[in-house]
Amino acid sequence: MVDPIVIIGAGQAGAALASRLRALGYAGPLVMVGEESALPYQRPPLSKKYMSRELEFARLLIRPPGWYEDQRIDIRLDVTATALSPTERTITFGDGSVLRYAKLALTTGARPRRLPTEAGGDLSGVFTIRTVADADAIAPLLEPGKRLLVIGGGYIGLEGAAVAAAKGLAVTIIEVADRILQRVAAPVTADYFRALHRKHGVVIRESAALDHLAGEAGRLTGARLKDGTHLPADLAIVGIGIIPNDDLAHAAGLAVNNGILIDGSCRTSAPDVYAAGDCARFQWRGISTRLEAVQNAIDQAEHAAAAMMGAEDDYDPAPWFWSDQYDVKLQIAGLNRGYADCVMRPGKREQSASVWYYREDRLIAVDAMNDALAYGIGKKMLEAGRSISRSAIADPSTDLRLFLSGT
Repeated sequence: MVDPIVIIGAGQAGAALASRLRALGYAGPLVMVGEESALPYQRPPLSKKYMSRELEFARLLIRPPGWYEDQRIDIRLDVTATALSPTERTITFGDGSVLRYAKLALTTGARPRRLPTEAGGDLSGVFTIRTVADADAIAPLLEPGKRLLVIGGGYIGLEGAAVAAAKGLAVTIIEVADRILQRVAAPVTADYFRALHRKHGVVIRESAALDHLAGEAGRLTGARLKDGTHLPADLAIVGIGIIPNDDLAHAAGLAVNNGILIDGSCRTSAPDVYAAGDCARFQWRGISTRLEAVQNAIDQAEHAAAAMMGAEDDYDPAPWFWSDQYDVKLQIAGLNRGYADCVMRPGKREQSASVWYYREDRLIAVDAMNDALAYGIGKKMLEAGRSISRSAIADPSTDLRLFLSGT
């Protein structure tokens, strides 16, 4: 019997990798293993329209249930891989069963950082948002008048705050840094979203360090800050980042460093073992990078599938991201890390604006708030390796569309 290609991780990356393998002509046995009981689904809507109950779960499914059978994919759900032996080419599962593989893809994703038990992280009423089970647990509790504390002023926290505020909850965001979005956006973008949330009644406390969450009879009642402030709360959402699921790889002796290390073909340090998605770390334009984005999960997984089939080209993504908050759609093209300065450009409609990031006189990223034109032009310029001068961006009379033709 021919050993299968095995995919550990049944999320966006795993589903994309399986689909691409079949599209590229791989006709052999294919096994996908996932820890959750649900078929592969989209995660981004969880903190947005799914948690607000504007979307039902069936619309989150990446593929309909019958697709896996049609594609002859042996999908095994609610199963945990507990050990990997690259020398024996075997995977051991929680029930003690062992599976041999011909090639292996690790698309194990990431898990949310949690507050430690001593800080109240195990109190009832304290949530993270990463899985459909998380969103299902939170959604019925979002009742008008309840008090929600959001710990962390990144995008996941802001999205959760927006859903709750729209449902009539009293929302407070605390951020230990001196401003929200400090790690991912310029101060002007943070200013935009701070004003947006305050317009909807959200209280934002920056430079606010949590000491611990307080509770009674095991249930959350509030939070104590380092400065002694007490904030009452009925619910809390913890949005303080994610941790790559590289434990299985690390225990097996694969090279890891805050993610599974891979080369340009998504190969790990073990023969015939590949990795893609949130769990993978690679060199992108000279910088060690993990891209926490659904676009990267799909593109990198498809690249890994091609490499499994013999392709040799290096993965060179054109990153893009998005966030929905209230009636504002934020679209991001490029990566702004290491930027020297940025230019804010007003849009043509109310609440529309864009922020253009520069390093060494080159455009490296764009944040576009309700400005699809700015996003589209910025994305195309970045993908083409072209730039637009700061002065042109700063001049509201500049027709950016002219730059698409190079004039």
